[in-house]
Amino acid sequence: MRFEITVLGSNSAIPAHGRNQTSQLVEIGMSSMLLDCGEGTQIQLRKFKLKYGRVDFIFISHLHGDHYFGIMGMISTFHLHKRTRLLTIFGPNGLDEIITVQLKHSNTRLNFPIRFVATNPNQKELILEEKNYRVFSLPLKHRIACTGFIIQEKKEFRKLIKEKLLQKKIEVEAIQSLLRGKDFMDSDGKVLYAAKDYTYPPDPPKTYAFCSDTIYDPDLVPHLKGVTLLYHESTFTEIEAERAKETFHSTARQAGMIAKAAGVHKLLLGHYSTRYVDLTPIMEEARFVFAESYLSIEGERYTVE
Repeated sequence: MRFEITVLGSNSAIPAHGRNQTSQLVEIGMSSMLLDCGEGTQIQLRKFKLKYGRVDFIFISHLHGDHYFGIMGMISTFHLHKRTRLLTIFGPNGLDEIITVQLKHSNTRLNFPIRFVATNPNQKELILEEKNYRVFSLPLKHRIACTGFIIQEKKEFRKLIKEKLLQKKIEVEAIQSLLRGKDFMDSDGKVLYAAKDYTYPPDPPKTYAFCSDTIYDPDLVPHLKGVTLLYHESTFTEIEAERAKETFHSTARQAGMIAKAAGVHKLLLGHYSTRYVDLTPIMEEARFVFAESYLSIEGERYTVE
């Protein structure tokens, strides 16, 4: 199943050095969603020729402007394009009021319904369950209420051993049973086809975790164990560790420490301070702790694999 992340904005509070504010497009199977929606998100979607009309879910981590100021632009464009399909927005309490007030005072009556789901900044929760994946929120420690998000594939079917299927004419009912990992038996309970003999185990479910704004927080580690791809903010380098602590942000080294402790496969860095024109020091600092660390680059597509 396709599972890809396109970075739309990688900077922190202010757009600078050709970098925009936080937003990512996630495409999983046939589903599309936005993680945060900083100012200029829809411009970035157009710039990179991405099909934003397929977006059915928007997840907002917290109410600092660089993470949600672009949401009204998205809503307005959906309206102008005559969207009629439901849009579901997950975010902190108060976001629904912000959207409602702006629609009210612009006298906008949307062509499509919006469903708002308030997130809980105090504990991990399952907030969305679709056919092929689940989305969890998890608490982040920032200056205001903030949540990260974990997108997790559901366990896939086992894989058929085609060579063995060609040797025998196996009925559809038996194939369906084998795909689910169940032995197929006759009416007397005798095993006709054993799942271990006719199928390979499924690939392990892949997981993407998005930690937008957070102070260095080892309490995140149990929630991130074994994640396939982790995005963790890395606003500063270690020379600015005190500044990071004061502003409830993280350094690149701290992001690497979280990734290493959690045993994730790969780490994606982002939310860069405007003081860094060249991002090489951020990447090098993280890689000193965790070798599989990479810069998030706007317009780049990252496969969760």
